[in-house]
Amino acid sequence: MTNFIFVLLPAVLAGIVQGVTGFGSAIVFMVFLPTILPIPQSAGVASLIMSVSNIMLAWRYRHSIKFKRIIWPFVVYASVAFMALQLVNSINVHLLKSMLGGLLVALSLYFLFVKSEGRKHYPIYIAIIFMIVSGFFNGLFGIGGPLTALYFLSLADTKEEYLASIQAFFLIDQLYITSIRFYNGILGLNDVPLILLGIVGGVIGTMIANRITVHMNISMIQKCVFVLIGVSGVFYLVQ
Repeated sequence: MTNFIFVLLPAVLAGIVQGVTGFGSAIVFMVFLPTILPIPQSAGVASLIMSVSNIMLAWRYRHSIKFKRIIWPFVVYASVAFMALQLVNSINVHLLKSMLGGLLVALSLYFLFVKSEGRKHYPIYIAIIFMIVSGFFNGLFGIGGPLTALYFLSLADTKEEYLASIQAFFLIDQLYITSIRFYNGILGLNDVPLILLGIVGGVIGTMIANRITVHMNISMIQKCVFVLIGVSGVFYLVQ
């Protein structure tokens, strides 16, 4: 019953959220998994649970993937995530999480109520900052999605372009960061049963999300992303 409540049901919800907005599954998982696992392990389990869902989504939108948009941001993101992983047991990031939470809430409110058009190309230094911050928090807590989503959304003209880019990005990230977590002993074979159970829920949620996104356009996806960025910020503030 514990695994059903803290793994399977959250996985279904995470699959729906990820399938519609392109990110957010880790936020859902990190509400539940730390109840039964340490935070670093929770982040790793959450990432692996969504791997099959990411494969499904990347395959669904494969014709819209533009790898040139993915490679350099991933290099920055992955480098910072690797450094953050080395600090996971030695740094107090409560203040940093609160500051990031405030930033995300402010960005969400800005794009929802002040600036209606969020699809514009950011200057290169803004994009680099987004990747550094996202990589840092992905390494620590497995939550690197909000600013990454904002970056890819700014480049996309269609929902297919946006979802293809961000799902391919996260799929590459999962392969990379999971390898490091296993190497560092954060994840082990004893986590496999929970991961497999979660994968079942994640696939179910992704299938539900695919039914929903058929009826959505890029503007609707955009609004969902901005709302979830705000939710992400609140999550950081209250943790």
